[in-house]
Formats: sequence, C-alpha cells, structure tokens
Amino acid sequence: MPDGQALVSDFLNKLKKRKIEGSQATARQTAELLRSVISQQRVPYTNQAGALVDAIKAVGEKLIAANPVELAVGNIVRRVLHIIREEDLSLTTDAIAGLNLSGASDGEEDDGDYYGERHDGQVLSAAAVAAAARSTLRPPSLQTLLEDVPDSAAVPHTSSSGGDSEGKSKSADKSSRSRKLKHDVIEAVNELIQDIATCHEQIAEQAVEHIHQNEVILTLGSSRTVLEFLCAAKEKKRSFRVFVAEGAPRYQGHLLAKDLVARGLQTTLITDSAVFAMISRVNMVIVGAHAVMANGGVIAPVGMNMVALAAQKHAVPFVVLAGSHKLCPLYPHNPEVLLNELRSPSELLDFGEFSDCLDFGSSSGSPLLHVVNPAFDYVPPKLVSLFITDTGGHNPSYMYRLIADYYSADDLVVRKRPASGN
Repeated sequence: MPDGQALVSDFLNKLKKRKIEGSQATARQTAELLRSVISQQRVPYTNQAGALVDAIKAVGEKLIAANPVELAVGNIVRRVLHIIREEDLSLTTDAIAGLNLSGASDGEEDDGDYYGERHDGQVLSAAAVAAAARSTLRPPSLQTLLEDVPDSAAVPHTSSSGGDSEGKSKSADKSSRSRKLKHDVIEAVNELIQDIATCHEQIAEQAVEHIHQNEVILTLGSSRTVLEFLCAAKEKKRSFRVFVAEGAPRYQGHLLAKDLVARGLQTTLITDSAVFAMISRVNMVIVGAHAVMANGGVIAPVGMNMVALAAQKHAVPFVVLAGSHKLCPLYPHNPEVLLNELRSPSELLDFGEFSDCLDFGSSSGSPLLHVVNPAFDYVPPKLVSLFITDTGGHNPSYMYRLIADYYSADDLVVRKRPASGN
C-alpha cells in the first residue's frame, strides 16, 4: 500500500494545480484519500475516535487550503468527521446496552424486587446513553460512562485470583473495539464513495416527475447532472425542447448542446445575453450548481444569477440539481468560504490583443485595460424554486435541516486541536 504522506502530497499538488475537474471527481478522490488515511492510522486503546478525528482534521486542513474555492473538499472532510463521531457514539451506546443487559441478568438471580431493579436498569440506560452523547470523543469515553454508573448497578467484583483474567479481557475488549471502530468507519466511507459515484443516476430517476410533455427547458453552461437528468426524461418518452445558453467565456454550453443532440434531444443554442429575450417561451429552468450553502443560496457558474433573475421576472420555476456532496454546512458570510476566483484573462482576449492594449508609457506605469474574469455567481435562495438532490426534492428553506443530517457542529471549522502543553 502506498505511503499515506505520499498520497496526501500527490493529491495536494493536484488540488493546487487545478488538475481535478468537477466537484464529483474532487469529492470522490477526497473520500478515497481519507479512507486510506483512516486505514493506515494507528489508534490508541483509549479515545480511538479522537485520534481519527485529529488525523482527518490535520489532513483536511491542508486539503481545504490547497483549493479553498472547491467547497466539495471541505464537505467531504466534514462528512468523514461526522461519520467517525456517529460510529463512535453507536459503539459506545451498544457497550452501555450490553452492560445494562448483564446487570439485568444478574438482578434476575437476586431475591430483591425484580420490577424495581428492571426500572432502575431502564433509568440507567437512558442516563448512560445521554452521557455517551455528551462525552463522545472525550477520553476515555466508555470509562467516563462506567464511572457514572451507580454502585447498585455495578458489576460485582471478582476474587483476586480472577484479576489477571479480567485485565486481559478488558485489554482484548479495547483492542477489538478499536478494530471495530476503524472497520465501521471505513465501511461508512465506502458507502459515501458509492453515493458520490451514483448521485447522477439517483437524481436522474426523478426527472420524469418534473419534466412533462412538450415543455421547453432552459439551462446554462455544461453539467453532467443536468445532461443525465434531461436524457432520463427523454428515455421515458417525454418530448420536450432544450434551450442552452452557451456559458461564455468558456462556452461549456456548446459541449452540452452537442451531447444533447447526440442523445436525440431537440436543442437550441443561444447566447447568454439572449436569456431575457427567450425566457418568456420557457416552462422551467434546470441548472447545475458548484455548491449549495446552508441558507439555500447557490454558488454556480458565472451568469447564473442573471438567468435566475430572468426566471423570477417571468414567474418561471428555477430548479437546481445538486448531489449531496455539494451541500455545504457553511453560510456565504463565513470567513472560511471563498465564493469566487478569477480565471485567466486569455479566456476573454487572446494574448496578442491583450498586449496591444497595454500602455506602460503612462505616468502610473500600469496598463489602461484591465480584464476581470470571475468563475462563479451567487444565487440567493429567494430566486430558487426547488432543489433536487439524490435524496429527493426540497424547498430552499429546508436545506439547512437536510445539511444538518450530514455534518456535526464541531466540524464546521476544520482545524486540528493544538497539542496541549505539559
């Protein structure tokens, strides 16, 4: 197996040089890298989850810094951290449940009031599970919970002759729990990778519910999610026409138009400036997204806000397709969020034209022409009619609740805890 540090360094270089195209590919490769980090991470007997969280945060902080605009990287890092916390809590809860079962079986053998002891066991279970939720990842979590158990419910002490065997049993239990935690976390990460790989298909399955006969759909730029969504409706014998805004200056809409025609869809290619002129003929706008924020706002390719405003002006539904790996728990005003980046001016002017416009003979010594080429737009939630994710359709006001299911509040800022001094 390749060395973990080498894998991290190689992936960091790819992120810094923007060699990975698309949020889905970035999210999948990020999850695969973190799975390798977890697999190779040595965990102590106590606070295994804390060790895994620290390892993931140490790597995740570097990954996010390498390409802060690609929010899918931070999303996957936070998803994996949430998985670790959930699996640790599940194991802790199971351990407490096993302790209560053994206490209940001991109580049945006693001459005391059976019903009263069973009632005590139920109270202990609820209290212990609540304590487990509060003290998850605080070393040693299981030990802390056991110390809170009342003396009446504690397991009777064995004789001194059984002390060695009891110590060996506890050591074996800790070792097996460590292996169990890593195994469960890796299995959950594998499921996450599978969900990322199949998100297009899961979203496309819902197309027939939203696209109807003889409708006109408008989209902008190129998105594989949108392509699969439209083609899925075509396969269900829906007949409709697609207007594709070309998505200047990269003209990704040209690629989408060619793919749609190759799949047998009636397609009309228009310029971005023609969106307002054509929107009155449109029944629905369906677009992809770069990221969906916690407030329901959308970070999308440049020009999308103009399309959303045109749709609102003409009361046309504006539908956003996004896989769950694009759901970001941050808000646009958070300092960790970098909403935009500037691309090369050569996408607007070739170098010959650009050099002819430079005039360093002026007193300031700077060129008179400046070229600004932003990559993304921000679409506020009030302009979005519906989100369609791999879990179904959702209103913008519901997105924060959906996002809360995937992340822990402690992981919104990915930063490794500083080492405590002696």
